[in-house]
Amino acid sequence: MKYFNEKIECMERSELKKLQSERLIKTLRRVYDNVPAYRKKMDDMGVSVDDIKSIDDLPKLPFTVKQDLRDNYPFGMFASPKKDIIRIHASSGTTGKLTVVGYTKNDIKCWSEVMARALKMAGADENAVVNVAYGYGLFTGGLGAHYGAEKLGAVVVPVSSGNTKKQIMLMKDFGTEYICCTPSYAVYLSEYMESEGIKPEDLNLKAGIFGAEVWTEEMRLEIEKRLKIKAYDIYGLSEIIGPGVSMECEAQNGMHFAEDHFVPEIVDPDTLQPLPYGEKGELVITTITKEGIPLIRYRTRDITSLTDEPCSCGRTHVRMSKITGRSDDMLIIRGVNVFPSQIESVLMKYTDYIMPSYLIVVDRINMLDKLQIQIELIPNLFTDEIKKIENMVSNIKSDLCAAISVNTDIKIVESGSITRSEGKSVRVIDNRKI
Repeated sequence: MKYFNEKIECMERSELKKLQSERLIKTLRRVYDNVPAYRKKMDDMGVSVDDIKSIDDLPKLPFTVKQDLRDNYPFGMFASPKKDIIRIHASSGTTGKLTVVGYTKNDIKCWSEVMARALKMAGADENAVVNVAYGYGLFTGGLGAHYGAEKLGAVVVPVSSGNTKKQIMLMKDFGTEYICCTPSYAVYLSEYMESEGIKPEDLNLKAGIFGAEVWTEEMRLEIEKRLKIKAYDIYGLSEIIGPGVSMECEAQNGMHFAEDHFVPEIVDPDTLQPLPYGEKGELVITTITKEGIPLIRYRTRDITSLTDEPCSCGRTHVRMSKITGRSDDMLIIRGVNVFPSQIESVLMKYTDYIMPSYLIVVDRINMLDKLQIQIELIPNLFTDEIKKIENMVSNIKSDLCAAISVNTDIKIVESGSITRSEGKSVRVIDNRKI
């Protein structure tokens, strides 16, 4: 069976729009009646539930931002009474209050459904063995993948993140075919395997479902080369539900949105005006089946684009392109907008010479921004041939300048000195006082 839920995943666009519109109106009534913050937002804009006839009317509604969840911490944005909430997750924000989300039984059921679809898109079925190497706990990654794999009927190995030696042992002993983790941890796994003399052929891995951080197409190709697997991109965020909001199919040409549960828009991050399919901007999501904490026009800050062009897999839900960065973690270097993903795209072209791990360090010296990229040479590279290394560094600097229009300092650091991540990677250190 190619699909987990063919009726929904291949629904005619006109029928899907009708379903979305019905669910949107029901959700709006729920939040207006039960969430004072939404009632005030809508009243202040002079818009009522009766003004919304279909998803075409979404631009009439107010946006929601992460600060709204923090301002109403912990349960002020919940649309369900506490007696109906059976699960709490929260983001691991570095400043301020956590963003808390609550799930009803039906929310967990919907989450399991979209994650089961996601795993099916990567080729998994009820006979598969799936290592869940995302973190468990308040972070949504581990339990989201776990429940989806169980819904699919697969064998779930809840190994969580870390303890790489045991991770490899279990994959070998259990014949694991699919792994769910961050792309940076996949790279770390490949480095560990290489250091221990373990070949990809020693494992039974077929594919990886990688998310929770921005990664490039070049990083995908590097992972596929190192682990000899198919590397699939999955998207989600705790505020919406967790992983499974969208997922790549076998075509690996964009992530299909679970549009029967989440309605995506693309807006200009400056004007906040809606943009058409094909244009890149900020992703905005409205949940239309969530009960615990429905969100209306939530600004994700993620930069991407949408397409409704037919997909070779037969699924009709729109696809989103890879995230290229965030509207709020974009680096501004000497007045130039720079996304870390642009730097990664260049570095991944040189993985015959350098390790995939890197660190971007930004400083301000004498009132001038300085951008340094720290890299490690691969083991046994011509370290005694200084001229060749200098040429390689020169080429990287030239390619980076062409890509981001900013001169960079390339620093070669000791092998293993860049911290490897078993969860979300830290790629940028900004030392400026801005």
